[in-house]
Amino acid sequence: MKSSKTLNIGIITSQMGDPGKTPIAKTNVIDILYPLSNDIYLITDNVRYDLFKKNKKIHIYGIQYKMGTSAFTKFIRYTYLQLRISYKLIKITKNVDMWIFLGTNLLALPILTVKLLRKNVVLALLGSYTLMAKFSNTDFYMPEKILEKITYTLSNRIILHSPNLIKEWDLEKYRNKICIAHEHFLDFDKFKIKKKFNERDNLIGYIGRLSEEKGVFNFVKAIPEILKEGGEVKFLVGGDGQLRDKIEEYLDVASLNDKVKLTGWIPDEEFSTYLNELKLFVLPSYTEGLPHTLLEAMACGTPVLATPVGAIPDVIKDGETGFIMENNSPECIAKNIVRALAHPNINEITKNAR
Repeated sequence: MKSSKTLNIGIITSQMGDPGKTPIAKTNVIDILYPLSNDIYLITDNVRYDLFKKNKKIHIYGIQYKMGTSAFTKFIRYTYLQLRISYKLIKITKNVDMWIFLGTNLLALPILTVKLLRKNVVLALLGSYTLMAKFSNTDFYMPEKILEKITYTLSNRIILHSPNLIKEWDLEKYRNKICIAHEHFLDFDKFKIKKKFNERDNLIGYIGRLSEEKGVFNFVKAIPEILKEGGEVKFLVGGDGQLRDKIEEYLDVASLNDKVKLTGWIPDEEFSTYLNELKLFVLPSYTEGLPHTLLEAMACGTPVLATPVGAIPDVIKDGETGFIMENNSPECIAKNIVRALAHPNINEITKNAR
């Protein structure tokens, strides 16, 4: 067997990405594996494709994917996507020693293809599609649950951010193949304090995917309750997704457009600047792995208020390195935002988080 320093490593990332979303996990994994590998073969969507195309050591195969609008078209397009990836794998797997499926829990057919070609599969989980579907009330809960079970069974190794996720994501039966990725990587030249905490306005924000499982609409519905407390407070919602129209409609009806800024997707090069404007970053998710934006906010000296899901409790200790809320109801979010902004040790908390 080849030593780890001469491995040819394949990475499959996703296909499910929204336009404009920066592939943080993709770039970090490649940075980590780069000195350990001979060549890297990357099958990915076309999001920020240009990041790697000039690097001769990284062989890129872009597969564009568009989500359908109806359940039927989503099924057909996703099945076709899996067939395209599998075909690509058959053509190039002879050059690859090991495949890492990064955040692609549902690619059962490509994983089966790799196994039939007698290569090892490492499944790096960034989230649970089953739980996302559950909290989004979609028609895909049972199909995605079945697909995830298949990929877990076929994988040689499963990588998680925290032991907490074994129970939360119902992975007990796969414990013998689970490894915990207990270290996390940030660019501290990029994510740093640019604006002192005391010099920031009372701007409270959420940045991420605008989807049900993120709890972002609950955050928006908490805004009127926060404004009742008085004071000059404004809000920022960054990102895009299927809830954008619903959020815009709510802000119109509630006459909140002068209090809330919707940015759309924030470019990678501007992300740390936005985080440095916030007095509080709110992450009211129903389910998470370890969201990278949480770590990036902490690195920028921005306190985080989050729900205790996924690996978040490993990082956020209430009143020490951030703030934890009991649940993500609008009432609970509003109460905890007021609590966080009024906390007497908030400056010390930002230093501990950093």
